[in-house]
Amino acid sequence: MALEAYQAKRNFKVTPEPRGSKRGGKPPAQTALSFVIQKHDATRLHYDFRLELDGVLKSWAVTRGPSLNPDEKRLAVHVEDHPLDYGDFEGIIPKGQYGGGTVLVWDRGTWTPNGDPHKGYKKGHLEFDLDGQKLSGRWHLVRMHGKPGERQENWLLIKAEDAEARHKGDILKQRPESVKTGRKIEEVAKNPDATWNSRPKGAAKPASIRSAASLAKAKRHAWPKGAEKATMPAFIEPELAKLKAKPPSGEGWIHEIKFDGYRLQVRLESGKVTLLTRSGLDWTEKFGPEITTAFTALPAKSAILDGEIVVERENGASDFSALQNDLSAARHDRFLFYAFDLLYLDGYDLQQASLTNRKALLADLIADVDARLRFSEHFTEKGAVVLNHARQLGLEGIISKLADSQYVSGRTGDWVKSKCLQRQELVIGGYVPSTAMKNAIGSLAMGVYRNGKLEHVGRVGTGFSVNLAHELYETLSALKQSESSFDDELTAEERRGLVYVKPKLVAEVEFQAWSADNNLRHAAFRGLREDKAPEEVMPEATTTTAQELPQSSVTLTHPDRIYWPQEGITKQGLASYYARVWRFMEPYVTKRPLALLRCPDGIAGQRFFQKHAWKGMNANIEQITDPKDRGGEKLLRIMDFDGMIALVQSAVLEIHPWGATTESWERPDMITMDLDPADDVSWAEVIAAAYELKERLEASGLAAFVKTSGGKGLHVVTPLEPKASWAPVKAFAKALADGMSKDHPDKYLATATKAKRNGKIFIDYLRNGRGNTAVAAYSTRSRPGAAVSMPLAWNELTEEIGPAYFTLDNAPARLDTLRSDPWADFFDAALPLKKLK
Repeated sequence: MALEAYQAKRNFKVTPEPRGSKRGGKPPAQTALSFVIQKHDATRLHYDFRLELDGVLKSWAVTRGPSLNPDEKRLAVHVEDHPLDYGDFEGIIPKGQYGGGTVLVWDRGTWTPNGDPHKGYKKGHLEFDLDGQKLSGRWHLVRMHGKPGERQENWLLIKAEDAEARHKGDILKQRPESVKTGRKIEEVAKNPDATWNSRPKGAAKPASIRSAASLAKAKRHAWPKGAEKATMPAFIEPELAKLKAKPPSGEGWIHEIKFDGYRLQVRLESGKVTLLTRSGLDWTEKFGPEITTAFTALPAKSAILDGEIVVERENGASDFSALQNDLSAARHDRFLFYAFDLLYLDGYDLQQASLTNRKALLADLIADVDARLRFSEHFTEKGAVVLNHARQLGLEGIISKLADSQYVSGRTGDWVKSKCLQRQELVIGGYVPSTAMKNAIGSLAMGVYRNGKLEHVGRVGTGFSVNLAHELYETLSALKQSESSFDDELTAEERRGLVYVKPKLVAEVEFQAWSADNNLRHAAFRGLREDKAPEEVMPEATTTTAQELPQSSVTLTHPDRIYWPQEGITKQGLASYYARVWRFMEPYVTKRPLALLRCPDGIAGQRFFQKHAWKGMNANIEQITDPKDRGGEKLLRIMDFDGMIALVQSAVLEIHPWGATTESWERPDMITMDLDPADDVSWAEVIAAAYELKERLEASGLAAFVKTSGGKGLHVVTPLEPKASWAPVKAFAKALADGMSKDHPDKYLATATKAKRNGKIFIDYLRNGRGNTAVAAYSTRSRPGAAVSMPLAWNELTEEIGPAYFTLDNAPARLDTLRSDPWADFFDAALPLKKLK
């Protein structure tokens, strides 16, 4: 790699990072060269491992940092070369810039290759000795074989078995400080310009290498009011939150994100860690040794922490289904623990101390201990503001807590939960076998207890991955019984195909709302809740009734056919999604010629684009004649929601309309500019490109709207009065792309040549010719993750929301709770095309 990639990703007027230049000359094979390891607290904390070679620093992002244990092979993702003077950089990369976050120089020194480093680098195996202030001895960097379609080059950083190797202890926790200034990462974050000696005179050792005894001694002088000397209790019944439709509006409340995982009470006692569920069950073994070991690094002899264990999606949101899948597969490497309360510490019971004081102690306790242990930050803004932001991000909800409250077991009202999504724990009373797979469930019959009786509340027919559908079938088949599991009488339709089971299992279900007759609407399975007894499951609230959604006369055959195998999204689930978004989506897909991506066996099977009719096509998908091609095959369109469900029945997983309606074939009513970044372009750069397009469009007298593509980039879309023909519209779009490419040739290009793509964004204007298409707003994408193309307000366009952030699962909740549709005035903002200024 050259420094062009490094420099193209950075704005040196904003970031304090050095611009740098390559220094020439090949050193002899055995010459000692510089190395540096920088601790980098960006979107995710990681360590940047850099080796001097050929006048630059060859660089790898080591996600979990180096380990002195030869048995621990650490993933090292190869990134762009850095200049040599970057090895001295310590400070803050501003938010919004590439790699935004805090950087400190964790270790540095020299490295000596074993053999020719150029041959080793090319071959994919570097063997070398380090002589640093923290790391030394023999090491290996080994390139892994890439998987098809893999964007990154992955290596492994491995410590050799020698005198410097250590099978116990963690150098990252023992030595968190900078070798340049002696500071820890949070100290650099607070004052990046300060310059300290490596060990200022009289400075204390870093907290992470103080003994637990000395830490406890220091804390005895600062125990908060209410802390009481006491023996460690065996179990503390957790404090629970009351469900309310809105967060509290008064003063004195703090607000935290509601996590989507398992609530756990973590006990640390003389080096032993125990993980207890909210009912006191010991689940230590269930979550494996990795997360348990992380707690042993806490600088305390004894402690009780309250928090939640989660698995996060790539977009950073916790995902209960992913957590369940990992537990089922005995996969332990993705678990994270978010701590939100501290109940006991080193001989002191903290339950009578105020929440803010408990959280302050907690933040100090877990700071920089292990990347798998996270502090649950809180917000002091108004609860409605925090909840609205959570809704925009498609999160589950928030927890509001009285800042000065003590910790009291049970539901006292001091904690209040407000949900963005409707969630409910339900009892499984039966199942219907799948019509699309053998030995798999197709749907579940669910119930809740009212006055001690199990009442049927409907079925759940989506949310099961292929593996889970088979596992549930096996589990539930062992619980079969002949009599009904429900105490109320089921209708003939509710009984159809139903196999009753003993009501032993509890599931968590997400749904749109309750119907007027207390049945679930548009429900999806999210996982089993093994931490709750069935008899405890009662309806949390039934006050929210379903809004009017479109109904279709189209019958779905095999509604339990799974289209997205990992996410467990079925044909019925796809139909439910479109029912919930139809009021927003309709004008962008009806009365337009369509190109359709069909995947009859789901995203893992055969796929093909179709612009023309196929055998057995539903009559609600209309065939239309192109006025310019009357002798050719007819094109396709839909006119209403029945047409949309006919597409779902036909396994259409992507909808690509023309930029014109069939009422005005030759007069486009929109322009779509597709920002398609190369793999090495940051999301911040894509956002910047979208804003530049917006400015250029507005300077030409046109409006600009933005949406995620559901793929890699963004679409900037402009409504037009349908007056100009296709040729001038396409010419205008091409002139926009050419102008950006000419003004910023280092950032943008207007041609699709792959060879020129590195470090640049392709401004794709080709969607705007007659017969060309772009994926529709709200359309799903036939890719893992089930992303959708989501319209956004411009102020939502931040690094929190990536191109595939919104999915078939979280998009409906966002739309259900929007205060206003960001594209509500899309067609009202249409103006006639003018010449480009």
